[in-house]
Amino acid sequence: MAKKRMKKGASIDRIPHIPPAIFTNTLVKITDNSGGQTGRVIGVLKKKTVRRRLPGAAVGDVVVVSIREGKPELRRQIMHAIVVRQRKPYRRADGTWIQFEDNAVILITPEGEPRGTEIRGPVAKEAAEKWPKIANIASLII
Repeated sequence: MAKKRMKKGASIDRIPHIPPAIFTNTLVKITDNSGGQTGRVIGVLKKKTVRRRLPGAAVGDVVVVSIREGKPELRRQIMHAIVVRQRKPYRRADGTWIQFEDNAVILITPEGEPRGTEIRGPVAKEAAEKWPKIANIASLII
């Protein structure tokens, strides 16, 4: 097997790969206080795949969600959300492995602002670094 070499000018500090865990038709928990409780993922934004492969989302990615349970005025709405927890374990740059109990998202507005004012439960550090406004309202960042 050939040795992998770094390209000239490439940096060692790179973003670690997080394996996707949330695909189309995945039921996710809505963990903010915007009024939704459960949603179904119907799409993943800004992800390209090969032909006939479902795009997957990981922590920090934006997904399109159809709200299944929650307040009556919010049910059956289609909104964008950010993944803040995933059940599939992934490895961080420092060598530790992390995994959460559930798949969870928070709802966002079309401008990218969180719809809720607080987040219940922990938020992954990767999502908080990518989205600073989530870090401001998160109660616990792991």
